[in-house]
Amino acid sequence: MFSIVLLIFLRHLFFFSIDARPSSHHHSKKKIHSLVGESSSQDSCLGRYIYIHDLPMRFNQDLLTNCQVLTRSIDKTSMCEYVQNSGFGPRIISSEASGLWNSNWFWTNQFMLEVIFHDRMKKYKCLTNDSLVASAIFVPYYAGLDLRRYLWGFNTSMRDSSGIDLINWLKQKPQWKSMWGKDHFLVSSRIARDFRRKSDRKSDWGSNFRFLPESKNLSMLTIESGPWENDIAVPYPTSFHPSSDDQVLQWQNLMRTQNRPYLFSFAGASRTRQKNSTRKEIIRHCQSSNKLCKLLDCSSVGHECDDPLKLMNLFRSSIFCLQPPGDSLTRRSTFDSILAGCIPVFFHPGSAYTQYLWYLPKNYSNYSVFISATDLKLGKVRIEEKLVTVSKDEVASMREEVIRLIPRIIYGDRRSGVESVEDDAFDLAIKGVLKRVDRLRGSDL
Repeated sequence: MFSIVLLIFLRHLFFFSIDARPSSHHHSKKKIHSLVGESSSQDSCLGRYIYIHDLPMRFNQDLLTNCQVLTRSIDKTSMCEYVQNSGFGPRIISSEASGLWNSNWFWTNQFMLEVIFHDRMKKYKCLTNDSLVASAIFVPYYAGLDLRRYLWGFNTSMRDSSGIDLINWLKQKPQWKSMWGKDHFLVSSRIARDFRRKSDRKSDWGSNFRFLPESKNLSMLTIESGPWENDIAVPYPTSFHPSSDDQVLQWQNLMRTQNRPYLFSFAGASRTRQKNSTRKEIIRHCQSSNKLCKLLDCSSVGHECDDPLKLMNLFRSSIFCLQPPGDSLTRRSTFDSILAGCIPVFFHPGSAYTQYLWYLPKNYSNYSVFISATDLKLGKVRIEEKLVTVSKDEVASMREEVIRLIPRIIYGDRRSGVESVEDDAFDLAIKGVLKRVDRLRGSDL
């Protein structure tokens, strides 16, 4: 009898000790599920949970509410126009637009990337309200839009103030102390260089945000990176925002069947103020190409180069699309040309090859042509002669590779809540961030 009582007592003690143990980090993960619907299985979000900081509205929403301060006097269109549709801008409705064009195309401004990304993050299926189980932490600071207010005519203190304010806010949060910001990431619709002003001279460009000691731990997704390891380039937003994989496939098939009467084309202005610009030479080559090249001159009065329909009509009628550097090394036009199934021609490695490592093939000759800007200026190469030597089979192979890239460089429309466009630019960015933070976490052990 005594032995039976003792056995019952020990058994009770054993189970009590199990229930009384504090939950481990991994146990707590199993109790947290996605904030956006249910996961397909209880563990489907493990390693993919993301926590979003609830920033004061001055860092994001207030910029949209007071969008008039983002518009410069020389802007053709008010920035307030582009805020609608979660940053996609106004839907394109035109007599020239029909079928696929009408429902998925928007007047999207590249500076709305921060708004587009934030809206997608809100719909990310592995959000968590428990930062302890998060694999990464998103900071929804509209860095580019915030800086835009003070870039022209303001002193450096004004340009730097919001970045300093943000860092001071983040440092007070317990989430910061776990990895001192190395698991934090944000998005910028401006190039990385705009946040790396080296002096306090008023004449110098940009802010000093990325030179703040704490900011160096943050990962920034930006439309153009530089030599800094904590800046990662992501695609410029195009005007095509499909809401289903079927819409993407239809567009890809349409680009495969396009009649392309022009060997090459260029949309841009000459940039006469830039001493080392290759554009003047490119325009000269295009104009002397005996109708093999189509030029869309963006220096002329009008909105043609801002019109997605006119740009798409140009690029989808061309075999090759010239992509020289613009105000910086990269151009939105690169992604517009890929979207049109037009093979990009680059004149500087920094325009794509050293930039979009999460998105474009390592072997750049599979999807593009490279012409040295130096050789072009010295007259050692003619664009027309270089492109004519590319065989029909090579063109077909390269074009197919370009068309295959289309899903990777677009930001799909998830506003309906249906997650059907898989592995678009947003998805690949998140996968890249999670992998990067995991590597940084491992190096800190």
